[in-house]
Amino acid sequence: MISAISHLIRLGRAGVVFAREGVLALPYQVPLPWSAQVAVKFARLIERPTGSSAEHRLSTALTRLGPAYVKLGQFFATRPDVVGMALARDLESLQDRMAPVPQAQAEAVVTAALGKPLNQAYVSFGPAVAAASIAQVHRAEVVTPDGVKPAAVKVLRQDVERRFRVDLEAFSFVAETAERFSAEARRLRLIETVETMRRSVAMEMDLRLEAAALSEMAENTKNDPDFRVPTVDWDRTAKDVLTMEWIAGTPLNDRARLEAQGLDLPKLAASVIQSFLRHALRDGFFHADMHPGNLFVDAEGNLIAVDFGIMGRLGPKERRFLAEILYGFITRNYRRTAEVHFEAGYVPAKHSIDDFAQAIRAIGEPIHKRTAEDISMAKLLTLLFEVTGLFDMRTRPELLLLQKTMVVVEGVARGLDPKLDMWTVAEPVVREWIERHLGPTGRIEDAAKGTLGFLAAVPSLLTRSAALVEHLDEITRDGLVLAPEIVEAMGKANTRIHRWTATALWAIVALLVWIVWRVV
Repeated sequence: MISAISHLIRLGRAGVVFAREGVLALPYQVPLPWSAQVAVKFARLIERPTGSSAEHRLSTALTRLGPAYVKLGQFFATRPDVVGMALARDLESLQDRMAPVPQAQAEAVVTAALGKPLNQAYVSFGPAVAAASIAQVHRAEVVTPDGVKPAAVKVLRQDVERRFRVDLEAFSFVAETAERFSAEARRLRLIETVETMRRSVAMEMDLRLEAAALSEMAENTKNDPDFRVPTVDWDRTAKDVLTMEWIAGTPLNDRARLEAQGLDLPKLAASVIQSFLRHALRDGFFHADMHPGNLFVDAEGNLIAVDFGIMGRLGPKERRFLAEILYGFITRNYRRTAEVHFEAGYVPAKHSIDDFAQAIRAIGEPIHKRTAEDISMAKLLTLLFEVTGLFDMRTRPELLLLQKTMVVVEGVARGLDPKLDMWTVAEPVVREWIERHLGPTGRIEDAAKGTLGFLAAVPSLLTRSAALVEHLDEITRDGLVLAPEIVEAMGKANTRIHRWTATALWAIVALLVWIVWRVV
């Protein structure tokens, strides 16, 4: 009871800020009941004048409420199915920029985290060059085998974990209450959404995990010709501190500098799209915050990504779903696109595949009849969310994060090449994955992996069988006497075991012969 009251007090304060900043004047995605409409009208009495432009009302309110609400806004920018596409686009502009903590406080965090004086870890440690709700970045210098080199040092803010924990508990209270009384809230999985945000923030607050994400991405992309990530300095990295290579490239949002360097901007735009799809499909591990401020290009034209606090993962099932969905839209195979939704279990089996394919066609056909520069991934997602609600498709948080990142990546690419044809650029990467994993070669490899997995388990089975025989030998060594009926039963069981063992061995031989025949 006390906990609920404290949550209501915090939420009441948030409501006052929303009313004061004019958020209650924004359009709602669903009609409000009469009582709620009356409450909103009274709350708007304290609304301050916002002038002719009110496009940043929500962003302003969230910023005033603090770091957790800024993160909430950024997170709901990935959920246009909940807040609507208009608000989602407004939230995309929400900048996670805060005033930096004092230099002495940041230095104290670094000293405590690394367990050594600051001047022993760094040659120099400058003021913050960027500050967000969870951490801030400083430029420093470190001694390397190649001499003194610049480094970027990310430092966690003090007391940030407690502040986030309190606000996230209030968000959970709202989600649980909404799902208790609203079927639509249950379909949208608000509780799971808050839990996903909680896990994401928890990972962002352990900078060792971001370092691990950097390391994993570096390993995945080591052979990619046009993409790389900063190198991690593990000796100067801890839970509250991350030290990495300083990136001196040109940010992708500085078009004037990119043009002055003579870079091929259409080629760079295609590289942004294809790199993201390659990471998502090939690796199942992608940068989920690829806005222009996190992407740079070096003198050789290579993309460099920074800020790996928010990452996305896709399992084999989700990767296949993504590849077949994209390929279905590219090739206009709407029937197959619909079937994939049902095979993945995303659309309940009670619905008709033909009806769903018809709805998918209504999304795809208008896109294919437009010119390349008019094809919008955001428009596609708007229609897709409407269709998924119509067919009771439950929200998939991992797919929403992926889809949201695709929209951001599209925006970055179009900023470089306004005439970018998304489908033409995506088609080679998607087709390669389809042919590699769903073609004849991929199917043979899957069968071979299954067989090899079974064969790999055979030694373990034989070892356990030998141990059992040895154990039986021990218990019978001193003259264990068995009844005649037990001996007869054991004989019959032994005969069955030999029969099944022979059958299994012949089956393995036949399977191996079939695989060799198919490969040859």
